Amino acid sequence: MHYRKLGRTDLDVSALCLGTMTWGEQNTQDEAFAQIGMAKAAGINFIDTAEMYPVPPRPQTYAATERIIGNWFRAQGDRDDWILASKVAGPGNGITHIRDGQLRHNRQHIVAALDASLERLQTDRIDLYQLHWPERSTNFFGKLGYQHRADESFTPLEETLEVLDEQVRAGKIRHVGLSNETPWGTLKFLHLAETRGWPRAVSIQNPYNLLNRTFEVGLAEVAIRERCGLLAYSPLAFGMLSGKYENGARPEKARLTLFDRFTRYAKPETLAACSRYVQLAREHGLDPAQMALAFVTAQPFVTSNIIGATDLKQLQTNLASADLVLGDELLAAIDAIHQQQPNPAP
Repeated sequence: MHYRKLGRTDLDVSALCLGTMTWGEQNTQDEAFAQIGMAKAAGINFIDTAEMYPVPPRPQTYAATERIIGNWFRAQGDRDDWILASKVAGPGNGITHIRDGQLRHNRQHIVAALDASLERLQTDRIDLYQLHWPERSTNFFGKLGYQHRADESFTPLEETLEVLDEQVRAGKIRHVGLSNETPWGTLKFLHLAETRGWPRAVSIQNPYNLLNRTFEVGLAEVAIRERCGLLAYSPLAFGMLSGKYENGARPEKARLTLFDRFTRYAKPETLAACSRYVQLAREHGLDPAQMALAFVTAQPFVTSNIIGATDLKQLQTNLASADLVLGDELLAAIDAIHQQQPNPAP
C-alpha cells in the first residue's frame, strides 16, 4: 500500500480509503467487521463515513454506519491505528429525519452533529471532519450546470469556518475537509482560512471516475496547487465500471438492483461509454474494476481513492488495484474513449 500526505498536514493516509456507506443497510455489522479487518491487513489506515450513512438514508437506519465503526473501535481497541473521517449533513436531498430536516452549517447543527458522531464512533476526536455538501444551492450530486438563485439565504461561510475552528481548538476534530464542493466554494474556504487564521481545508471529497471526470475541469488545479487533494468517491460509478451490470444484468443484492433511486449512471450514453471501458479492460487482460480504480488512484490531484464493497471478494479485488500500473498504450485508449464520450455521467 502506498501512502500520501493529507493536505498540508503531517498525516500519511493510504492511497485507498475504506468506504462504509453500505454498512447497516446492505451489510451487517459482522460483514463490516470482516471488511475492516481485510482492509487493515492490506495496509489501509483511512476510513470514511458520515452521520447520514448508510445510503439510501432512512430514519430506521440513520447513523448505523458510525455505530458499527464505534463498535469495532471498542472491540479491537485500535482507534489510534486509523485516520477517521466523517461528515455533517447539509440541507435538502429529501432528508427530514436528521435534526427535523432543518439542516444548516451553523453552530447549532455542526456542534450537535459532531458531538453525536463522536458518541456513536466511541472516540474523542475525528481526524477529518467534512461538510458533506454545500448548504447553498449549487451543482452537485449529478448537476452539471450552475443555476444562480439571487434570493437564496444560507449560512455565511465565515460562520461555518469559525465554528469548525472552535471544534479544532476544543480537540474534537483535527482537520477540516469539503465534499461535493465547487471551485468557488473551495477557494472561498481556503481564502477565509488564510486571512482569518481558521483551519484550512485539507481535502475535497467529490465524485471522480472514468464516466465522470468533471473534477479535472475546474478543481484539479486547485487540488494540486493548494494541496487540497481529492478524496475520490464513486470511483466505480456505483459499480457500473466493474462490468457486473453489463447487458442489463441486475445481480442479486447489488445496489442498482435493490434501489431504484440511483439513476445517475443509467442514461444510454453512459451505458455505452461504460461498456467501452469494460471491454477495453478485458482486451488488455485486466479486471474492469481494477483498471477503473487504478486510473483514479494514479491521478496527481488524488490524495486517496475511496473504495467500497458489499462482500469480501469485491473488496479483495478492489484492494489489489493498489499495485496496478496502467501502461501508456492503455491510458491513450482510455483517453480516446473519453474524448469521444466525455463525462456522460456528471
